[in-house]
Amino acid sequence: MKEVWDHWDDETKQLFYYNYGDLPYLLDVKVDKHVFRALALYWNPAYSCFTFRKVDLVPTMEEYKTLLRCPRIQADKAYSRAANVSTFLKKLMSITGMKSEEKGRYLRLEYLRVGHLPQSVRAHKMMQF
Repeated sequence: MKEVWDHWDDETKQLFYYNYGDLPYLLDVKVDKHVFRALALYWNPAYSCFTFRKVDLVPTMEEYKTLLRCPRIQADKAYSRAANVSTFLKKLMSITGMKSEEKGRYLRLEYLRVGHLPQSVRAHKMMQF
């Protein structure tokens, strides 16, 4: 993406800014892979939050700006579209080093967490994991 951005002329870049806001600033963010892997372990995609034991945490836009070191990001802009979930999961598994067996176990946990079983059964099943 960075290479594509670097090849665009100023007019194309301005049009992109107009449509998508400050998204290009994210191209310059240096990601610490170790921190990202650690955070990914606690990310709960079903609820779009971080889960530490029984506590769910959701960073605010201001906290995201600080974490990403991007103070110019506009909080009132929507930057993402519906993602291809299978592609996203493959990339996330690659980044976190998760194996297929772990993915299966994780997805079973998500299935139980979403509420497809009665509460008493869910509690019993969750204790088994």
